[in-house]
Amino acid sequence: MGDNKNKFWDEAGKGGLILAGVAIAYFLIVTMVGKAGNAGFAVKLLNFLLWAGKFALCIWLMVRLLRAEATRNGADRSRTFRLGMAVAFLSALVYAGFYMFYVSIIDPEYFKETFDSFAVAFSSQLPSDQMDAFMNMESSMPTMGFVGNLIWCFVIGTIISSITASKLCGTKDPFED
Repeated sequence: MGDNKNKFWDEAGKGGLILAGVAIAYFLIVTMVGKAGNAGFAVKLLNFLLWAGKFALCIWLMVRLLRAEATRNGADRSRTFRLGMAVAFLSALVYAGFYMFYVSIIDPEYFKETFDSFAVAFSSQLPSDQMDAFMNMESSMPTMGFVGNLIWCFVIGTIISSITASKLCGTKDPFED
């Protein structure tokens, strides 16, 4: 029993690190492209294409991992779904942690330009107390980004896991056992 649990978490850890690596690579590429030039149509199109490629690659990797698990263990939907959820959580945790580290430590000015342009655009339209409240949000953006990325990545990964496990193993209830 313990050996099976170790194999389960070993597979989940490997899959989580691979998916997080893809997401981190995407984040770094998009960040560097954003710092390199203007935000014209070509850059926005490139960012969208990179996002679509990252999303498709992550889905493909998750499906491939779950297919290997289903094949190896006789297509048990519940175990396949749980593995997908574990992979989704671990990859979300690693990616969200890297994101928070990057915007807090490596590039603490990450949000400054956005907040400064907002201040210029809306300073005449908002009362000073609302403007101050908005500007004070800048310091909590790394934490909000961590939580948002953790939730987003986990939910999307869980949905992909559920769909994939159903397709690979039938329609048995994933929460049964």
